[in-house]
Amino acid sequence: MEEPPWKKIKLSLERPYKYDDGKLIPVLQDITPEGIHINEPKDDPARGLGDRLRRIFIERGIDFFDKNRGQSLQEGILTNGRNRADTEDEALRDVKSHEENEEQSDRAMTPEELFKMRMEILPQLYTALGETSHAKELLSLILPSTSPIQLSSIPSLPSSTLTATIVTKPPSIPSVQAFNAQLVVGGKDEALRKASDIFKTAAESMERGAARGDKYWVDALKIRRANWGLIPAPLPFGAATGKGADKTSKDFLISFGLEESPPHIRRRAIGYMATYKTDSGALVFPHRRRTRLRVSLRMPDSNGSLCLSHNTIVSADDGSLDGSLRAAQQEIVEQEIFAVLIKEAGNLPTASARVSERLIVIDAAQRMELLFELIDEEDSLSLQTGNEATAAKCDLIASILHALLLRMHSHLKTERLGSSGVARVSGPLNGRPTPLLQPVIDLLQYQGFCERIKTEVNRMVRALGVTSLPCSLRITSVGENGRELANILNEDSVWTIGGEAILRIDDRHTLRLTFLSPSSLTAHLPQATLTLSSISQLVQLLCDEIEHYILNRICELGSEICDRVDGTWFVDPVSGRSVGRWEGCVLNFRVFYEEDYSICCSAFRLDHGRTGQETLLETYSTESMISLLSWVRKTIERTLSVL
Repeated sequence: MEEPPWKKIKLSLERPYKYDDGKLIPVLQDITPEGIHINEPKDDPARGLGDRLRRIFIERGIDFFDKNRGQSLQEGILTNGRNRADTEDEALRDVKSHEENEEQSDRAMTPEELFKMRMEILPQLYTALGETSHAKELLSLILPSTSPIQLSSIPSLPSSTLTATIVTKPPSIPSVQAFNAQLVVGGKDEALRKASDIFKTAAESMERGAARGDKYWVDALKIRRANWGLIPAPLPFGAATGKGADKTSKDFLISFGLEESPPHIRRRAIGYMATYKTDSGALVFPHRRRTRLRVSLRMPDSNGSLCLSHNTIVSADDGSLDGSLRAAQQEIVEQEIFAVLIKEAGNLPTASARVSERLIVIDAAQRMELLFELIDEEDSLSLQTGNEATAAKCDLIASILHALLLRMHSHLKTERLGSSGVARVSGPLNGRPTPLLQPVIDLLQYQGFCERIKTEVNRMVRALGVTSLPCSLRITSVGENGRELANILNEDSVWTIGGEAILRIDDRHTLRLTFLSPSSLTAHLPQATLTLSSISQLVQLLCDEIEHYILNRICELGSEICDRVDGTWFVDPVSGRSVGRWEGCVLNFRVFYEEDYSICCSAFRLDHGRTGQETLLETYSTESMISLLSWVRKTIERTLSVL
């Protein structure tokens, strides 16, 4: 809005010193009855110097230079050793200058000097006139018998009364009166401007207060529409609480904490709307710490070196009221999660933990560390996530912690309603506290367990590659679908994740392994179902089963080749060999493993003429250029050809 034109008028308090054409305005000193203007003369430097020299002789005496000359002589003798001739010349020059100044003082006074002297003497003469009149009147009263002495032509007052004589100061000259009037007008203008500024400031303050009040209630309606909790604020300290006192709240607070959170957490999850201008925004959070929960995993990458990765932290504060409340709620929920993690970290049955004020380090599995840390919000937004796959796992863990916290709150609510007499459906978790950290540890341990199983089975599959037996492997770490995994987070569900691995050899023999979190492994064989408790048992089982499959395949191959000599082939379970017999010879094959689990095979021959003595024919290793079954075929055919 534009201001009215009368507000834009401004009178300058500065005295003008130039005409419109740029010439200097002379200072007016007096106006004669004839209308002649007497201006202030310009200062003459030479005349000013003469006046100052004259004042020196008047105030400090005519021998001022003689005194200075004596002092200069004494200083010269003490310091620089000045000679006497130079001192006398300087004294003569000082005397000459003194005489010249006396000659200048005898010259006639200028009108300006005369006017200045007149202005100085007239007030003193008026004062002397008043004092003389008082003295005359006093003498006339004290000495009535004597004839009054006519001191002046001033009319005398009656002798019977004693009156006061009023001495008035003569009026100022017109130029001074004009300047005084200009000062008065300027002062009034300044006072009016200051008063108008005060009223303008008050009006603007009232307008800002009204606008701030409107915005306050508009924001309050927005917060209520977003379904945030509004609670009455407590009465101020010292407010009246007696009978008949106004106990209603004059304000309200915003509660953004979870319903089943502990009391000390809910007391910190409080905010209010500011009634004054703040730099932080329309909402004020007195207990906000501005910290975020960072989840980190330190585990080997594809190269085998340890890599530290973090979850992605995104701020929910977009500058709006709802965004500020969501960001504050996110921080208070993460602080509650960290407090629960600290309580549970010391009681983990399958992992060790190190706990500090703002850091929790857990050895979740072999060469795997899980870290929870509360860091500042500014630092959390500038962190690098590290490995993308591991960072995705950290994001999943952070999300699962929020879901498990809600599950814990649901269990607490169920117990609270049960204690109040409300009938609830019983479930597996009723009656015992729901864990928050143990499911995450079980999940990580299950991941490492599945990776170790996959490593061992793949090693056996690679070992079978040298036998030319067709082999296929299918591993499913998580057999549940998305709906079943989501139901795991329900209050009445038990945290179980399972999978299976199926190894099929030669399209006929099948080995099935099933596993459950965190580290339960079961082998399903044609003859039995075995529960394995370690990886070494799994390796031994795989070696025995593969060895059995290879020996059976060697027997089938030998029976096919030795059909023309009526050979008999069978597997000896005691010695772990494939035995082939025909007339004049006994041929044995023994399968064994090297340190790297590579499959090797040795062939032995037992002649009937040399009973009890075996002859090692040849040993197959991975360096051979042919497959294991081809080597067995050639060995059997070579033995038949010799006989």
